[in-house]
Amino acid sequence: MKLTDNEKRELFKLIEADRPLPDKYRFLLFDDRREVELIWNGKTNEVTNIVLPFQVIEQVDEPRRAAGEKKSDTLHEDAGRKGAASKVKEDDDQGYQGLLFDERGRQKSGWTNKLIWGDNKLILSSLKNGPIREEIEREGGIKLIYIDPPFDVGADFSMDIEIGDETFTKRPNVLEELAYRDTWGKGADSFIAMIYERLVLMRDLLADDGSIYVHCDWKINPIIRLTLDEVFNSERFRSEIIWKRTSGHSDAGRYGSSHDVIQYYSKTNNWIWNQPFQAYDKDYVESYYRYTDPDGRKWMSGDLGAAGLQGGGYDYSWRGVRRIWRVPEKTMERLENENRIYYTKNRIPRIKRYLDESEGMPAQDIWLDIESLRSWHGEKSGYDTQKPEALLERIIKASSNENDIVTDFFCGSGTTAAVAEKLNRKWIVSDLGKFAIHTTRKRLIQVQRSLKDEGKDFRAFEILNLGKYERAHYIGVNLNLREEDRQKQLEQKEKDFIALILKAYKAEAVGNFKCFHGKKAGRVVAVGPVNLPVTRLFVEEIILECREKRISRVDILAFEFEMGLFPNIQEEAKNKGIDLALKYIPREVFDRRAVEKNQVVFHDVSYIEVKPHVKKNSIAVELTDFSVFYSQDTVNNAAESLKAGKNKIVVEAGKIIKVTKDKDGIVTREVLTKKWTDWIDYWSVDFNFENKREIVRVKDEVSGEIEEKWTGDFIFENEWQSFRTKKDRSLELKTPFHECPPGRYKVAVKVVDIFGNDTMKIIEVSVG
Repeated sequence: MKLTDNEKRELFKLIEADRPLPDKYRFLLFDDRREVELIWNGKTNEVTNIVLPFQVIEQVDEPRRAAGEKKSDTLHEDAGRKGAASKVKEDDDQGYQGLLFDERGRQKSGWTNKLIWGDNKLILSSLKNGPIREEIEREGGIKLIYIDPPFDVGADFSMDIEIGDETFTKRPNVLEELAYRDTWGKGADSFIAMIYERLVLMRDLLADDGSIYVHCDWKINPIIRLTLDEVFNSERFRSEIIWKRTSGHSDAGRYGSSHDVIQYYSKTNNWIWNQPFQAYDKDYVESYYRYTDPDGRKWMSGDLGAAGLQGGGYDYSWRGVRRIWRVPEKTMERLENENRIYYTKNRIPRIKRYLDESEGMPAQDIWLDIESLRSWHGEKSGYDTQKPEALLERIIKASSNENDIVTDFFCGSGTTAAVAEKLNRKWIVSDLGKFAIHTTRKRLIQVQRSLKDEGKDFRAFEILNLGKYERAHYIGVNLNLREEDRQKQLEQKEKDFIALILKAYKAEAVGNFKCFHGKKAGRVVAVGPVNLPVTRLFVEEIILECREKRISRVDILAFEFEMGLFPNIQEEAKNKGIDLALKYIPREVFDRRAVEKNQVVFHDVSYIEVKPHVKKNSIAVELTDFSVFYSQDTVNNAAESLKAGKNKIVVEAGKIIKVTKDKDGIVTREVLTKKWTDWIDYWSVDFNFENKREIVRVKDEVSGEIEEKWTGDFIFENEWQSFRTKKDRSLELKTPFHECPPGRYKVAVKVVDIFGNDTMKIIEVSVG
């Protein structure tokens, strides 16, 4: 668009005076014809394009056959080619089955579903711009995105955990809390900024015939709707779905809230749509399906005349009644023989339309027929915000086809992935919460088992995280400052944070180091970032400086550690003469009183003991001990704050304790974790850990070419596991014997505690 001379002169004056440009110049300079635009504090058009490598932490694939079981004729779906299948004979080792599956039926090639832990902004950017994008496009692209972002502070990361007959709430960890604060702590502006950038990335990832569903509540719905209009264009709006999630109740001073809202948009004007149907309600059935056959089948009568029918009809006489009919005479005879014709008092034939043959009513935008989850439902996993599978089933069936990729970047308890797997869709899901990843892992293993029992196909899935992390300003930097001042403030905030941690740890600050911040009792101390997990890269830099400066004893303090980091990294450090201790920072460091009273305890990562059993050419593993050192509140604090007649469950020094105060004020304490096994929620074994190298695909920043690099780690291939469910709280502590050729093996044992934290131990075992 051309500017007039006057407009050019005005522009020059404004720029020279360092003044902001009037809105009209946005339209003139950038040919932006929008008359309405959503504006929020700090809005920019910048969307991250960072590309980080995905690391495979674990591969999970329930064996389709027991070890040594003969292959049978099996119909296997091609995970790499849409809609293809092949029936392969037992001896066809070079055939289709031999390419996709090993001798136990575990998947060797083809698409593997992806469960990703981390910040979904970085995940989305890396999916969009990185090597996995090629893999996605080969599968036809992402056809459906469903997201259920957090509506408000504290809504998602708290979990109900069962210990015996008791239930207590696991509080969010510091990283999760910071993510919420960044989302909601600055009001609606911060939420819009968060969701806008992610929606732009999702839009760019979607296939042209793809759709997005955004689930929200009545409070945030107006913001979501406007943001979707901004990102996808209001012309791509398809429906606003009202889901009645609860029965009627009263809210003080207003009408009772009983519904959620789901906004449905397509990427283009050509989108996948498979008409869903809803069951008829009772009143409709009673009004229209008024007739019943002797066998109990309900039906309604339908017109067989062709009056008003486009395309004409068939002119003949039937049982003395001549008119234009909808069907030919042969069809009428067949209907008569099948007892599907009803005659009125005037002997006019009408067709019987049976209720059990009807698909139902085409689904409308008000969904009253899907019940929300209750505590007694088998699907319930402990998430307050968990959605019923029936809700996701309707959405996935309507807006995707079999073998399509379905995604959810706020996956919570994994409902989207579970339903997608059952409906033969491929899937990618992610979450920031480690417990969410763990919960989803267990749920998907159960889905694999149920599909196996039903003789149906399923895909392997990978648990991934990002190999390194971008620094994000979660620690309260004023974004309205100039870049230089903002950087100074960030540096000061980080210094204050490190000083706080060192004080709580009772360590002395040190300088002149690249990685180290303090020292204590002959050990140097490194403090991890406030907003991100400690990664392998972070630890490798520490090891490098240790070797340069001949440091042999190190403590690393962190709120969270990257999945799969230990014990490998500690073994590597030990081989280089470095004693590396990894310790969790408790949330109490932010409690000034607790710091001043020396009540803050930094706990070590968990401790595992296992016993191998060798018999001929097979190995079994027995879990013999597991220790944790967590604290979440103290017994004394709980006792002081409790009201008479109430109780509270706390975690103190590796024990879960129920504190009760009776009506007379007498306090009693009951240890709920009576045995070490009470801490374990899940454990699994890889009987040949160094069998599969971890290869990451990275893009060369100069050439743009994709390179494959070995990280130095190995992928944990889940070959056996035992875990607790809501229905079955039992736990097997010894694996069955696993056949393997004679040789020396490194066996990896992974234990996940009831908080979702994972610990791994590697042992060497000789067979034969």
